[in-house]
Amino acid sequence: MKMAAEVRWPIYLFFILQLAFSVSTESPHRKFEYKYSFKPPYLAQKDGSVPFWEYGGNAIASSENVRIAPSLRSQKGAIWTKSPVNFEWWEIDLVFRITGRGRIGADGLAFWYTSSKGAYNGTVFGSSDQWNGLGIFFDSFDNDNKHNNPYIMAVLNDGTKVFDHANDGGSQILAGCLRDFRNKPFATRAKIEYYKNTLTLLFHGGMTNSEHDYEVCFRVENVFLPKNGFFGISAATGGLADDHDVLHILTTSLHPPGQMVTDGRKVSIEEENKLSKEYEDYAKKLEQQREEYRKEHPEERHEKDEFEEWFESDNQRELRQIFSGQTQTYDAIRTLSGKLDEIVGRQERMLSLISQIQLGGVQTGNVQPGQAPQLIDTIRRQEVDILLSTQNNILNTAHEIKSFITDVQSKADVILNNQARNPTAQVQPLNYDYQSFTAEIRDGLNVLKRDISQTNNKLNNVNVDCPNACLSTTMFLVFVVIQMIILMGYNMYRDNKEAQAKKFY
Repeated sequence: MKMAAEVRWPIYLFFILQLAFSVSTESPHRKFEYKYSFKPPYLAQKDGSVPFWEYGGNAIASSENVRIAPSLRSQKGAIWTKSPVNFEWWEIDLVFRITGRGRIGADGLAFWYTSSKGAYNGTVFGSSDQWNGLGIFFDSFDNDNKHNNPYIMAVLNDGTKVFDHANDGGSQILAGCLRDFRNKPFATRAKIEYYKNTLTLLFHGGMTNSEHDYEVCFRVENVFLPKNGFFGISAATGGLADDHDVLHILTTSLHPPGQMVTDGRKVSIEEENKLSKEYEDYAKKLEQQREEYRKEHPEERHEKDEFEEWFESDNQRELRQIFSGQTQTYDAIRTLSGKLDEIVGRQERMLSLISQIQLGGVQTGNVQPGQAPQLIDTIRRQEVDILLSTQNNILNTAHEIKSFITDVQSKADVILNNQARNPTAQVQPLNYDYQSFTAEIRDGLNVLKRDISQTNNKLNNVNVDCPNACLSTTMFLVFVVIQMIILMGYNMYRDNKEAQAKKFY
């Protein structure tokens, strides 16, 4: 057994070394491709053009970003590379901001890698439908009403499929994730990698300014894209609108080990090691001279140290921000705790009053310890029933008025549509007896007034010695009427808003 263990350990060590070697050799060579990238400052030239890129539609290029689609209705724009890529594997670092004043945005932004350039005012997020290649959509509008937006999804197309807008491409999604990328304090980021037929998307939500807070959105293997394609970014707005800004896009080509394409500008490994050694020697020499100068001039060093105290390092700034955020969180929790205690206290007092009412009345005055509480009579149950029935009558009348207003509005829309189609046409009379309906409403309101007056008289005839906290009947009725008016106004406002929103689609 001991010999078997001694033989087994070298085998395990061999497999571990082989695994580590295979992992280390799988790391690809990376090369920045400036002809397929743009970034600020001086992103656009004086004539408005972006080097190595071309844009159209409603896109606007400035020195700091490219606004693919502005926050106006029915805007479309796109920007594409002028030349196709000459490498097979790549990584895209996309930094963008989608901001708008509305609670819901539309329509979204798209990243493209296709065999040919798309349109600048197409039907799919501002670009062409039936594309051949990859489209990664940052969809911010919920077309299928499943409450699953904003959503990030990857869609492949061979040039024959039509994108399913009504279902947000639900049957065509290759992979995706639910992430909110609208109205973030910092710019949102997406790192898209395509290496050895594996597509990976890392997403940065824009809640911090750190460049390392990425999370995996999806990873899909066996993805085959056409070679020598074009990179592009497009965006579109509909009835709702957002600003779709791309701050920069950085492209890096990935090459497997041993397949790196060399050019005349690449230095050899020996020369690179020589230059690195010279740099290290120069840095050591510079640091040594700095220390000698500090020893010879201690007073200047003291002044410099005092001057450096005015500034903070990156770690100090990060710790200060963390402490500030924790302090704000603690203050908010303490405020919520106080509010919760207040709500619990009010609830306990309300329960005690309800229990006293069930016993036969409400306690009055201050009760000394050892004395029985003195209870007074309050509003009777039958009077409460009368008030509830009156409120139900008011509700029914309000529903009748609402249905009448809805009917009038629908028929007015019919009249306006007929007038719009034929301005010279005569308006046909409507087969509805408005006078009888008005008389019916007037009779109902008179009955309601009579019921309210009777209830008020009954309540006034009751001799109730109410304390200071007792609610009068008039105030209760006023509160009920105000509540009904607010409900009617809110329902009419909501119906109007829904009707206006449906006109855009």
